Amino acid sequence: MPKKIRIFAFMLVMVFAFSSIIMYPYVKAEDIEVFEDEERAQPTLNVQEEQTGPLFELESESAILIDAGSGQVLFEKKCHERLRPASVTKVMSLLLIMEAIDTGKIKLSDIVTCSEYAAGMGGSQIWLEPGEQMTVDEMLKCVTVASANDVTVALAEHIYGSIEAFVNEMNRRAKKLGMKDTNFVNATGLDADNHYTSAYDIALMSRELINKYPLIHKYTTIWMDTVRDGEFGLANTNKLVRFYDGCDGLKTGSTSKSLFCLSATAVRNNLRLIAVVMAAPTSKIRFAETSKLFDHGFASFSSVLSARKGEVYGTVKVAKGIKGKLDCVVAEDARVLVRKGKEETIERVISLPEKIKAPVEKGQKIGEVEMKTREKKLASFDLVAAESVGKATFVKLFTTIVDRWFNVGR
Repeated sequence: MPKKIRIFAFMLVMVFAFSSIIMYPYVKAEDIEVFEDEERAQPTLNVQEEQTGPLFELESESAILIDAGSGQVLFEKKCHERLRPASVTKVMSLLLIMEAIDTGKIKLSDIVTCSEYAAGMGGSQIWLEPGEQMTVDEMLKCVTVASANDVTVALAEHIYGSIEAFVNEMNRRAKKLGMKDTNFVNATGLDADNHYTSAYDIALMSRELINKYPLIHKYTTIWMDTVRDGEFGLANTNKLVRFYDGCDGLKTGSTSKSLFCLSATAVRNNLRLIAVVMAAPTSKIRFAETSKLFDHGFASFSSVLSARKGEVYGTVKVAKGIKGKLDCVVAEDARVLVRKGKEETIERVISLPEKIKAPVEKGQKIGEVEMKTREKKLASFDLVAAESVGKATFVKLFTTIVDRWFNVGR
């Protein structure tokens, strides 16, 4: 190529490059949809719209049935009434214990020594002696299977230094979860003045426990076991674990004042439910009415996979980025709860900005996908950046433009 033509071509490239930079789309702040990068607030359970009254009669004073995934309430009876929870209190105790394991504060292999105070607990117990030692793993079996009060207190003291500090944390966590009808006085559920909660609040803390720490099912599914090298037998107080298909937890409770209480969870066909009954007249009625709640939930509702992890649900332009476009995906599989027979009516509504300004981090929220039927909104899920897109510098922009210019027509 003659020298003059090469010089002319180079000058054209330079003019084109600088004009492209000058004309590069400028994105105003108001053109970009802003999403706060803050921790999500704890979900609030909302009563199912279809329920206009009791679906069936229950003898229990209070009850609730929820979808563990969405938190949607499927049935309730006086679910905000403040009642004595008995050993269902231990759902909160277990939540704090599992958190301590998850954060590394304690390990399953740690040795816990029983104090004189813990050994003096009444009610359900395994009769720990002062100074007796067990691993955290063994103690978790005793709490979940046999509802042992002495073991619960020993674990509480081991983790927080004193039972007072542990109970304070129970109440702090209850407040954080939005449990407005709850006040804990002890970690065991033994009858005490001003110790109360509600079916709604129990559902909240049960949902937090099983969703956040699925390891708990390793213990709540035990039917029979032993501790002390096989010398002391344990039998699960939650009979539904053996006699209701899909039940894998959670916690029973009963005293002369609280009557019979239960928070139970079961899963079938990817639908996990939580049922709570409080102040049932007898233990038999407690289990029968919990089963009735589960039967209603599994017969009436389906959990539908409506968006798959990593699947692209939209693309946005990236202003001043090293890439001009960005795929948006859901971070996790997204399931929605629908009435049976409505599975095929689910629609997706994608909400994304037309463009977003670089830099963009992988996993950054860009928009939302809403799942709905003709009747109502079911749920919404975040659409996030599938990859990171860095901000383009002058050198990168110039190099990219020159490269594209020379490759035109190839």
